[in-house]
Amino acid sequence: MSKETRSLVFFGSGPVAAESLRLLANSFVIEAIITKSSTEQEMGSICKNTPVYRANSRKELDSLIKTEKFTSNYGILIDFGVIVSQFTIDSFSKGIINSHFSLLPQWRGADPITFSLLSGQKKTGVSLMLIDEGMDTGKLITRKTLDIKNNDTSISLTNRLIKLSVELLESYLPRYLDGDILPKNQPHPDRATYSRKLTKSDGIIDWGKSAIEIDREIRAFKEWPKSYTKLGQVEVIVTEARASSENYKDKKIGQTLILPESKTLVVCCGEGSLIIDTLKPLGKKEMTSEAFIAGYRNRLNI
Repeated sequence: MSKETRSLVFFGSGPVAAESLRLLANSFVIEAIITKSSTEQEMGSICKNTPVYRANSRKELDSLIKTEKFTSNYGILIDFGVIVSQFTIDSFSKGIINSHFSLLPQWRGADPITFSLLSGQKKTGVSLMLIDEGMDTGKLITRKTLDIKNNDTSISLTNRLIKLSVELLESYLPRYLDGDILPKNQPHPDRATYSRKLTKSDGIIDWGKSAIEIDREIRAFKEWPKSYTKLGQVEVIVTEARASSENYKDKKIGQTLILPESKTLVVCCGEGSLIIDTLKPLGKKEMTSEAFIAGYRNRLNI
């Protein structure tokens, strides 16, 4: 068996895990998939001849590892959402490798992609890390930088990071398994930053923030929790927008304007203003700002 196809146990449960598994299956032999019960069917459909096991908690995972005897000497963990105990880690002689979508120790925690966009940073990346019992504190096998584009959303950035992740796993895992790479401690752990799980309320737009901040949120929350607001009497999800430095000092924060020359919606912010390109009235299809004005102008209180 070639280096690239040595068998592994895959741990993952979210959409990032599913796409990563689909790509990894082209280069690696997947001995088993361990996932949550909510994604058991989806993950099983990716590798149809691979056994799928469910574990919704650390206790369930430990019990599974005690019961099943896997032959793989390492695991890959991506977007799993279950805390892994030292017992489970130690059951693999080469450990469990987590592909984490940030440049550790930057944005440890549950949602590094969203927080890299919210912070306005210009670069992010992927870190291959040997997991330990800490929160993303393990030793690094490698990490690689990826530029964040000005128009990147959580969706576009995630897709590019998945591809980078798979490339790194294909290139560096064989070298780690052969002992050619010695994992190193993360640099500057005192500078670590932490992300968190988002809630639905994070998606409510606060027009008192600057237009730049709101623009970042709309791109970061593109997939979930989305960006909600009320324009006049209409509840909407803003799907695409741009920050403008234009301040309408005679207008109130949160006030909606229509630019007559372009038939575009603009909302006054704490600093600057936000130009809305596309939006989605709740329960309706996404539409342009111009189409929204044509259909809802009498409910905008302008």
